[in-house]
Amino acid sequence: MREVIHVQAGKCGNQIGQKFWETISQEHGIDVNGNYCGDNDLQLERIDVFYNEGYQGKYVPRAVLVDLEPATMDAIRASPYGKIFRPDNFINAQSGAGNSWARGYYTEGAELVESIMDVVRKEAENTDCLQGFQLCHSLGGGTGSGLGSLLLSKIREEYPDRILSTYSVVPSPKVSDTVVEPYNAVLSVHQLVENCDATFCIDNEALYDICFRTLKLTNPGYGELNQLVSAVMSGVSTSLRFPGQLNSDLRKLCVNMVPFPRLHFFMVGVAPLTAFGSQQYRNLSVPELTAQMFDARNMMAASDPRHGRYLTVATIFRGRLSTKEVENQMLAVQQKNSSYFVEWIPNSVKSSLCDIPPVGLKMSGTFIGNSTAIQDLFKRVNEQFTAMFRRKAFLHWYTSEG
Repeated sequence: MREVIHVQAGKCGNQIGQKFWETISQEHGIDVNGNYCGDNDLQLERIDVFYNEGYQGKYVPRAVLVDLEPATMDAIRASPYGKIFRPDNFINAQSGAGNSWARGYYTEGAELVESIMDVVRKEAENTDCLQGFQLCHSLGGGTGSGLGSLLLSKIREEYPDRILSTYSVVPSPKVSDTVVEPYNAVLSVHQLVENCDATFCIDNEALYDICFRTLKLTNPGYGELNQLVSAVMSGVSTSLRFPGQLNSDLRKLCVNMVPFPRLHFFMVGVAPLTAFGSQQYRNLSVPELTAQMFDARNMMAASDPRHGRYLTVATIFRGRLSTKEVENQMLAVQQKNSSYFVEWIPNSVKSSLCDIPPVGLKMSGTFIGNSTAIQDLFKRVNEQFTAMFRRKAFLHWYTSEG
């Protein structure tokens, strides 16, 4: 089996990760105590990818939970699915990184990183054939960005031939949590470019937009936003977790998506997104799913794909669909919008199919696009960074840590 080890760092990463484990535990029919209570053998067929089988058939997530302060960890331990994680895999310091990348990377993080790597090694030794790692973190805070970057470089050093993918919450233009976000983001993006194989960019503002516009929520909280992110994560990993007609793994995804090693920042989207209460008025079909997946308003990063061109696209459909219909639909998209695809990659859309839809839906689709429009995102951070760096604002917080 090709296992994936999941690492979550910082407050944001842990909250997203917690939702992700809830989502895939429901999909695999695993209850809050880690026991299997599903009704379909397919749920168990490739469960080893994300779970380890423990004592008396208990399933334990291959997750490493990391933070520099105890609060988020305690919240996860107290949550309904808190009992499912291995207690030794919670690693936290007491002081917190205080939103400073330097503290997460050099001072606080460096003290913790060896004990984290020990846990990662233990998890890696428990696998038959390790496929890779996925890391959840945000680039705005201190722990997720600083300690996250440090972990990336350590994991890359120790497992150079394994796939490293990250789900990174990038600072958004309007919704800003901290003033020093641009500094933290610039410092981490450098590490992501060097050490990582695939980065799925997620953006709070785009998530808020989806909640307001498409889901018609009045005041969405982080819970709703993380629900969307976990839908993407579950969609991306679905072809690893369930048998399907056209299957792919992390490496296949990277090979098909990354034309040049540094261009591995993807935009993601999911369909169907329907406002609560109007589900029964829609009959889902492959063309409708495709239309919503490629819709610019559906992107979870605040950059408009119509401002750039797609280098490559991967689509992952779930549900009882005919392969032929999906293939035809993808061809149609490429021919109709050929101006949005670069001409030097002739068939740039890869599709994979999986028979098992998410809980409560007949079919769904996940969209991953490698588009040149993602540069908006970095340009924005860069402008904010330059504005502050020119005046050397807040720099002493970074220089004092080394």
